Amino acid sequence: MDERRQFSRLNLTSDAKLISGNNRWQTQLLDISLQGALVKQPCDFPVAPDQLTLEFMIHDSDICVQMRVRIVHKKNQLLGLACLHIDVESISHLRRLLELNLGDASLLDRELERLFSISSAD
Repeated sequence: MDERRQFSRLNLTSDAKLISGNNRWQTQLLDISLQGALVKQPCDFPVAPDQLTLEFMIHDSDICVQMRVRIVHKKNQLLGLACLHIDVESISHLRRLLELNLGDASLLDRELERLFSISSAD
């Protein structure tokens, strides 16, 4: 499956929340990209809502990243999430985090261009 990925993923273990309306579920973020994330399925998680918000803090900071997501797959108590929307501030922080950890700003620039071309085609 990795060979189909168009976006670099960062293995990043962090506490996170999945939010739907007034419901919140604690989860664990396992990896993140500009296009989505992989999280552990919370124990008390219901049948998948159409849309959720993923929220997590960047380590050693007070920066909170939020993205509106939908579940694209569930397997082995893991949820694969596709990003539907991310605000400018959150994507800026996420881009910087990926850049620092992956070490290739030009690769991230190409991925951002790809992300925006996919979004504008929808």
